[in-house]
Amino acid sequence: MNHFDQFNMKLSQFKFRLPDEQIAQFPNPDRDEARMLVLHRKSGEIEHKKVKDTISYFGEGDVFIFNDTQVFPARLYAKKEKTMANIEIFLLRELNHDLRFWDVLVDPARKIRIGNKLFLDEDTTIIAEVIDNTTSRGRTLRFLTDYDNSEFTQYLYSLGNMPLPKYIRRPMDEETRAQFEAEFPEMTEKELDEEYYQTIFAKKIGAVAAPAACLHFSKHLMKRLEIIGVEPQFITSHMSLGNFKPIDVEDLTKHKIESEQIFVSQEVASAVDRAHAGQKHVCAVGTEVMRALEHVVGTEGQIKPYDGWTNKFIFPPYDFTVANSFFVNFYFPESSQQLMVAAFAGFENTMRAYEAALKEGYMFGDYGDAMLIVD
Repeated sequence: MNHFDQFNMKLSQFKFRLPDEQIAQFPNPDRDEARMLVLHRKSGEIEHKKVKDTISYFGEGDVFIFNDTQVFPARLYAKKEKTMANIEIFLLRELNHDLRFWDVLVDPARKIRIGNKLFLDEDTTIIAEVIDNTTSRGRTLRFLTDYDNSEFTQYLYSLGNMPLPKYIRRPMDEETRAQFEAEFPEMTEKELDEEYYQTIFAKKIGAVAAPAACLHFSKHLMKRLEIIGVEPQFITSHMSLGNFKPIDVEDLTKHKIESEQIFVSQEVASAVDRAHAGQKHVCAVGTEVMRALEHVVGTEGQIKPYDGWTNKFIFPPYDFTVANSFFVNFYFPESSQQLMVAAFAGFENTMRAYEAALKEGYMFGDYGDAMLIVD
């Protein structure tokens, strides 16, 4: 592909066939034992390793930047007043804590109108009243309950389930269940997802999707990185559903993504400055971390503290100025995450790496395998 072609890339160039059997339905029992494809972006060389081998590519003074967002149990099930029809409620964000207003998605949306009431539990201790329409599936709900605000939030979350993407099927089919029971003999599906669909360093609640690349890092691997002198730093990016919506325009310049709330501290900015000054590696762990870093970088290549929102959409061609290494999962065809990987690693490198991953049986999706991109 010549230089001119890279400025005219179309969505369809990122299409590939992903077999269902390579979409991970549950994680590796040991987070850092997942497979990892290593791509050297300058030479194009590909290696096949495990996540725990990450330490072989880094050393003293390098910086890893993780996302410390915490996923909340956003998927609820309710009954509609009178008809008692089953309704799924997906919590998006709290609008007003005192008034208990939330933006949500509902399914099936056609049955839910302003004024409807939804019962979330058998005792009707929490009732959701629909007070506004936001999008085709979106509604604003006001929750009615005798609980005080702190008790209400705690009880609401107790009713919820982890917001797994739809391609992770719960309940499992018979074949998947047999494999799950062999690898996780003492866990229920709910227990599995509550533990593994959350990073070990989750701290700040607010995400409705897990920072998938960060899921691979175990306490053992974090300790090993620390021993060799790698400095861990944490930004917060509250993952929203907007970045997972399909791209529906062939012209990538016309695609818009929804904003995500991000927090970048002075401590992170200082760590990046030190790494750059010492010509060390800065590794962004996950596409949402890379987006946040690129959103806050200044014209001089330095990042600054930030507390706000970003809707930055990164696709080829793009000049990255903060991270020079990238730890990611394997993403779905024509997704914004796949496009960002291609912008960092190069289109041909990325598609060749994905071809190798498909051939070698790597698993895709949030519970899937990993790719490390280094120079």
